[in-house]
Amino acid sequence: MSINIEKYHQISEELNGKALLVAVSKTKPIEAIQALYDLGQRDVGENYVQELVEKHEQLPKDIRWHFIGHLQSNKVKYIAPFVHLIHGVDSFNLLKEINKQALKNNRIIDCLLQIHIAKEETKFGFEAHELSELYELHELKNVNIIGLMGMASFTTDESLIRREFEELKKCFDANTQLSTFNFQLSTLSMGMSADYKIALEEGSTMVRIGSLLFGERNYSK
Repeated sequence: MSINIEKYHQISEELNGKALLVAVSKTKPIEAIQALYDLGQRDVGENYVQELVEKHEQLPKDIRWHFIGHLQSNKVKYIAPFVHLIHGVDSFNLLKEINKQALKNNRIIDCLLQIHIAKEETKFGFEAHELSELYELHELKNVNIIGLMGMASFTTDESLIRREFEELKKCFDANTQLSTFNFQLSTLSMGMSADYKIALEEGSTMVRIGSLLFGERNYSK
């Protein structure tokens, strides 16, 4: 299984300390992730719980595993013992379940709150105005909200994508002053293979890139 080594080095140079690269390896084999690991990549993202658990068991233990998909509450317990960062926290109920499972594992789990910025109704996430309403957050002592995440509309309209990223950056900036023991925003995760360059221009500190590194995904396997 080949990876695009040239593209990996190119993206790494583009990021150059400005943003963290999360290599999205969903549906890709162990060998491909190992190849990126051998180049120095340590942050890897998965969309499916079962796949994440299986890969975690088979790959080096210093990989920082990111869960970037839509996480169901009943699946949290499977990744709570080891997950490095959960990107798509889109409800207070999910946050409470992560806190519960983190407590069972004697961990504090870092999370990103997903903000709904896209025009598609199918995208998940909090509305920006809801952040200030998370009054019960102080009760959750085993989660740590370190930032926000958002997904732009799936479109070729770059001006729309840019406006959506601008909206998320404004939301991020507006809430960085809301600092408590478990709510300190430092990470802004936005940008994927098709739009990461726009995201970087709009202030992203973390990009999630898959197909540029691994090639297009084969979901038929």
